[in-house]
Amino acid sequence: MITHKDLKHLQRCVELARIAVEKGDQPFGSVLVSKEGKVLVEDHNHISGGDHTRHPEFALARWAAENMSLEERGKATVYTSGEHCPMCAAAHGLVGLGRIVYASSSKQLVTWLEEMGVPKSRVRSLPIQEVIRDTVVEGPAPEFSREIRELHRRFHEEKS
Repeated sequence: MITHKDLKHLQRCVELARIAVEKGDQPFGSVLVSKEGKVLVEDHNHISGGDHTRHPEFALARWAAENMSLEERGKATVYTSGEHCPMCAAAHGLVGLGRIVYASSSKQLVTWLEEMGVPKSRVRSLPIQEVIRDTVVEGPAPEFSREIRELHRRFHEEKS
């Protein structure tokens, strides 16, 4: 169940996604929060330079692997504006991070991009649970759907 505290962290993810668009990047933002509720690290997409692995969820997984014990990772929560792609879900699972809470789903994103006429990605869109197991996954949070859709529209219009 997504709580009021979760919504606060998701709002920050949406703000980070907005920053990404302002910098010419795809609208994705993520925050890693400790069991105690402390924000440990946050990031947004950095793929505009050509390295399409520079997703915020992947960066958070790397940071966690370098800076947290396995036990701390398992109790942490990753908040993100959009559901993890398969690459990021695998990284999340491989480093042993805990709960995932996302604002918009991959299914929503696929639908929005189809409606906008954006060509399909070479990478299949899969729910997180089809990539990793034994992870609590919560989302989407409908409160953010309209805003996130608009960020994607803005990014793709500016890109064309």
